[in-house]
Amino acid sequence: MRDSIHKYFKVGTIQWMSYPPAKYGLLETVKKIGCDDFFDAVEVTHVADDDVRKKLKELIETSHLSVCFGAQPCLLGSGANPNHIDEEKRQEAEKILKDAVDEAEYLGAKAIAFLAGKWEEETRDTAFAQLVKTTVNVCRYAQEKGMGVNLEVFDFDMDKAALIGPAPYAAEFAAKVRSYCSNFGLMVDLSHFPTTYETSKFVIQTLRPYITHFHIGNAVVIPGRPAYGDKHPRFGFPDSANDTEQLLEFFRVLKQEGFFNEEHPFHLSFEVTPYGDEDADVVVANTKRVMNRAWALLED
Repeated sequence: MRDSIHKYFKVGTIQWMSYPPAKYGLLETVKKIGCDDFFDAVEVTHVADDDVRKKLKELIETSHLSVCFGAQPCLLGSGANPNHIDEEKRQEAEKILKDAVDEAEYLGAKAIAFLAGKWEEETRDTAFAQLVKTTVNVCRYAQEKGMGVNLEVFDFDMDKAALIGPAPYAAEFAAKVRSYCSNFGLMVDLSHFPTTYETSKFVIQTLRPYITHFHIGNAVVIPGRPAYGDKHPRFGFPDSANDTEQLLEFFRVLKQEGFFNEEHPFHLSFEVTPYGDEDADVVVANTKRVMNRAWALLED
């Protein structure tokens, strides 16, 4: 592809995945990302310390990075479930997401992202209705601030075991929420396609009207192998599902389906994380290298 990828996408990385804060810190790594003009965006999550949050906001503004806010860790870390069949527990998750909207607004983000909670077969329909209720309420709250809400599609039986996806079920859910709220969309992740037993073409074509955000990454879906499940290892990881070929196909489908938008580029972020003793900088460089190669092979 002769045009730069940056013409059509705001390329970012998920800070807490690429640089796990416990080992690499927050402000230091956001500064690293902000100093790297390969990145147009950074995805961050909840910051408990008011002073650190203020410094993060200043750093993002100075860097001219577009900022995205992921509320997934807010739910996973607390065990909150936005589709809990117990109404009080559902409301607890809704409160966490509304707080995330407030924090995202403060940091300058235009949307938040979250994921569905775990589910049980016998209560699936009730859980679906509960998730619609939560999502609509959060969307209406976000709409008052001119913000959007994105639900990330996860595996349903491998690791996160979230209510949403697979893709057809995600489409059903998105259509329901969109009938109430126009500021809702779906986030799709290349690394999740193998975990839902689906392909780029199937997922993107099935969810096309609702997709608002993209992630790329890798997964191991062979039980018993290192990094099995939703662990987001680097491209080229042993026994993994995605590499340059799969990312190239992902780009081909995005191009065919009209997602190359130079006037209003979509966010497209790395979702990779070091495994074991791997170095985060090397893993990020790996992802850039794979992206550059796949993009170079993409037909004009």
